[in-house]
Amino acid sequence: MAGLRLRPWRRALLLALLGTWIAVAWWQARKPLPSGVQLASPECPLPLAQLRFIADVTSADAWGRPAVSQGISAALLQVVGDARSFIVLDYPALGGRAGTAPQAAAAQLTAALLARRRQQPQLRILFISDPAAEDYGARRAPLLQELRAAGVEVVSTKLAALPDSNPLYSSVWRLALRWWDTPGSPFGISTRRLNFKANERRLVIADDGRGALTALVGSASPAAAEGAWSNVALQVSGGALETLLESELAIARFSGWRGAPLPVPLLAAPAGCAGDAARPGQDAARLQLLTEGAIRSALLGRLNVSGSGDQVDIAVGRLAERRVIEALLAAARRGAQVRLLLDPSEDGDSGGAPGIPNQPVASELVTRSSGAIHVRWYRTHGERFNCALVMLARGPMLWLSAGSAQLTRRSLDGYDLTSAAALTLPRDSELAQQAGDYFDTLWGNRAALGIEYSADFTAYADPAQSHYWLYRLMEASGFAPF
Repeated sequence: MAGLRLRPWRRALLLALLGTWIAVAWWQARKPLPSGVQLASPECPLPLAQLRFIADVTSADAWGRPAVSQGISAALLQVVGDARSFIVLDYPALGGRAGTAPQAAAAQLTAALLARRRQQPQLRILFISDPAAEDYGARRAPLLQELRAAGVEVVSTKLAALPDSNPLYSSVWRLALRWWDTPGSPFGISTRRLNFKANERRLVIADDGRGALTALVGSASPAAAEGAWSNVALQVSGGALETLLESELAIARFSGWRGAPLPVPLLAAPAGCAGDAARPGQDAARLQLLTEGAIRSALLGRLNVSGSGDQVDIAVGRLAERRVIEALLAAARRGAQVRLLLDPSEDGDSGGAPGIPNQPVASELVTRSSGAIHVRWYRTHGERFNCALVMLARGPMLWLSAGSAQLTRRSLDGYDLTSAAALTLPRDSELAQQAGDYFDTLWGNRAALGIEYSADFTAYADPAQSHYWLYRLMEASGFAPF
């Protein structure tokens, strides 16, 4: 046994290494986001005429033939076509990687950006992407290369500046593995992916050609693998968007962008909320722009006061964050009507555990609420139900949030960069009716004969305790790709 004892200097070295690992893991998991990135703007009044709700819906008929309705890509092309001064796009990817055929929507967007730049030579275009789009420097994505060649400023987000979602692994990566990471090597690609964080902002902001700002904020992306996904988006305008623009430029700056300032001061729109109020006789909403942790704070603030007579409708691709789950249960106990439309998590993006997180989470919510929380599943056919839509109706008003933040720890704790536009508006307004009709159509299968958008809860219910505790372990430890 004496031979197994460590010599004092070896013991000291081992303790020093262990202490360093723990310190790095603790700090990197809890450090703040880079300055200027996280955003919770003031609530600004905005005429309802300056707002649009847009949805992409993919389903199939009784014979398995696709039934597709898409509008977000057309709205994105319209934003590009109207811009005269600048365009800032923030999407995880554009088309596919090298050697893959580009998605039609991505090719159309690339062509539109290049054409608009030819029409407006002074137009500044900044495209912020996720490094996974080019395999962390291993190769160049074809469409991003076309943009670079035309003078578009393409910035790959520096993910190492973000907090670590997977601290037990990422601390080892920071201390040891990344020094062996030769740019473009298969080793480097695989080790970086296991850090489990990404830029998922999914938005475009530009001048509208008439001296104001416009933005499209949603869950859609012009990535090749996402062409058939179901998504929602909000198109908004007004001076409040300058705060969102500054947040986007903060991402570009900490990622190494050193470009000249964009020509925003030349626009006629006043900064902040000034000038956004509706004229007498106009219907108005209140707009708030949110990112990362501010999205959760806003959502919990409203769930925590929801009760009898209130309606909570959520359509989301991933639901796993424990504070949101507990808030939904508490709202149901107080008498709120809660409906959840979820992706069945069968697409293989759950770390080799199909059904996680949504199936065990849904079973927990239905069981613990004694059926007061109602769940249905979107019927996917190889694609994903990727929406991030929350609607909380109370009295005559509706709070509606749409964006890219899934209801998971990664999205809401700032490990992934995410965004949302939140509106407070009358329930009887046209936009509120459109959003409500969208949800009710999918929930109640109001479709042509043979098309079913959603399935009953029992179709994918998973009460297995092993799957539930696997989800809890993955979510708590950070070893979760969702």
